[in-house]
Amino acid sequence: MSNPEPRAVVLGCAGATLTGWERGFFREADPLGFILFQRNCENPQQVRALIAALRDAVGRADAPVLIDQEGGRVARLKPPHWRRYPAAAKLAGLGGARALEAVKLCARLIADDLFRLGISIDCAPVLDVSSPGADDIIGDRAYGSAPEEVARLGRAACEGLLEGGILPVIKHIPGHGRAGVDSHKALPRVTADRATLERTDFAPFRALAAMPWAMTAHVLYEALDAGLPATLSPKVIRETIRGTIGFDGVLISDDLSMQALGGPLEVRARDALAAGCDLALHCNGERPEIEAVVAGTGPVSPEARRRLARAETFRRAPPSWDRAAAERRFNELVSDEAACTAATS
Repeated sequence: MSNPEPRAVVLGCAGATLTGWERGFFREADPLGFILFQRNCENPQQVRALIAALRDAVGRADAPVLIDQEGGRVARLKPPHWRRYPAAAKLAGLGGARALEAVKLCARLIADDLFRLGISIDCAPVLDVSSPGADDIIGDRAYGSAPEEVARLGRAACEGLLEGGILPVIKHIPGHGRAGVDSHKALPRVTADRATLERTDFAPFRALAAMPWAMTAHVLYEALDAGLPATLSPKVIRETIRGTIGFDGVLISDDLSMQALGGPLEVRARDALAAGCDLALHCNGERPEIEAVVAGTGPVSPEARRRLARAETFRRAPPSWDRAAAERRFNELVSDEAACTAATS
């Protein structure tokens, strides 16, 4: 029997269809939602069927389905069935009003791709501010090194997604741009003082603090909490993310299987929720890891439920629009057929 409230976790699955074990486990565990990766996305018909099966497993037709579809290196939907989109830095490089229009239109086109599949949330845009000497894990995924410009273009991306019926997830709060190592592989430690962080890294998130969802950074900020990364730090979440930045939307952890975090996955999940994350995220679809993460989570909290309900007030059905005209305008703006090739089927 399902929990009275869904479990405070978002899970991945292993492949393009659900296994018998996955169906049964998801039915019993009742995760709030799911996240898709390239391994789960072969063609539109298959993706729609997989999403229907995931929602059927938990008995909720509105269970959130997330994906990381940023453009550039981070795109789970790829040609030939879906369009290839440029990285954030490439769009930002167009400059001025042209960049702003291109970012918004890119997000609107991505939203159309996702909406047609039944995906409800995109883990984008990246609001991290580029910093000299940082690891390339963010790199061209960022809109640049000027906080005001990152905020301006990030807002345009959010608006494009929302106009297409998709909720954005601003990431990686409170800022991953200074990370000197890839948090998939090790824990980044940021030594910048708090005043510098507030002036730069935090600024885009503060400007977009009203957005519905955000994803944490697996980064340790010595000026904020010398012992714990943001995802696991009650102090960082309470004082910085909820306090200084003022974000009161749904806060989801970054993937708990990343090597920036230590200890058993069950403990990681428990500690992320105890620190103040509303939802734990696990992505790789591996059975032992899924079981461990689920063991460390419980039902969605009342505060998380309130934030989830507030997030849904952002959702609206997209109006009818001319996709072909939007494609033509986007091509005019980017003027780079090699980087922006339309899907062939």
